[in-house]
Amino acid sequence: MPELPEVEVVRRGLQGHVVGHRLDEVTLSGIRVARRHLPGPQDLTDRLRGTTALSARRRGKYLWLVLSSDEALVLHLGMSGQLLVEPNDAPLEKHCHAVFDLGADPLSQDHGVRRQLRFVDQRTFGGLQLTDLVPDRFAPGEVPAVVAHIAPDPLEAAFDQAGVVRAMRRRHTQIKRALLDQSLVSGIGNIYADEALWRARVHGERATDKLPSRTLREVLDHAHEVMVEALDQGGTSFDALYVNVNGASGYFERSLNAYGRQGLPCRRCGTLMRREAFMNRSSFSCPTCQRRPRRASGG
Repeated sequence: MPELPEVEVVRRGLQGHVVGHRLDEVTLSGIRVARRHLPGPQDLTDRLRGTTALSARRRGKYLWLVLSSDEALVLHLGMSGQLLVEPNDAPLEKHCHAVFDLGADPLSQDHGVRRQLRFVDQRTFGGLQLTDLVPDRFAPGEVPAVVAHIAPDPLEAAFDQAGVVRAMRRRHTQIKRALLDQSLVSGIGNIYADEALWRARVHGERATDKLPSRTLREVLDHAHEVMVEALDQGGTSFDALYVNVNGASGYFERSLNAYGRQGLPCRRCGTLMRREAFMNRSSFSCPTCQRRPRRASGG
């Protein structure tokens, strides 16, 4: 599933290739892609047609286009969603569920090539949702109504690390659960949580109210650090499902120190890395560098 760096790579692609263009025509395939838009797919296409994309925004793993209609088109990537910008005459992908015909950008020098934005989703967990913009509780400006409850992520100027640390210290929960709690901090998914905890030498079951504030700050610093590194390399790609708008895959998986490395030597001490079940997912850590608490803390 795409995490914050992957979504930011896609956002930058939309900003460069879609923003400034009018949505001349919108074609949806089936109803599932519009299931989050409660008035239905026809209402969605009618309201999108003729609007112009003014900006591409992101908070955590949420991605949206701000439209000239003073609304936001939220683009849920789900497990396998891709946004591709391609020439109008390129063959449609097998799992293409939405096509946006892009009008010419009046500021572009390339008026002769007509392109489409395509939403491709093999597993169909993603989709489109048109929603109102509401005041942002955390920073000046507006966000989609469905994103209003999501806390800023570590790459945002609005991110308040000291406030997040205080909130963590007030809770009795596991540090990894806190990192994945979107009401505390957004955008840190399973992969980058494991990487941040490995860098900080902290086991994910450690209780936030028992950890010193400096350790919580260190974990958050490492989360920021590892996501910036992943962003610089185009994100993390484990298969062909994650690509940016030009179809290029990320390759940060080559640099991972924890996630997916069970049975391989820890790159710091040489101990074989372990995999543990966690919230219907997996956690990866070093038994030597990241000591498990004597009994699980928090819930």
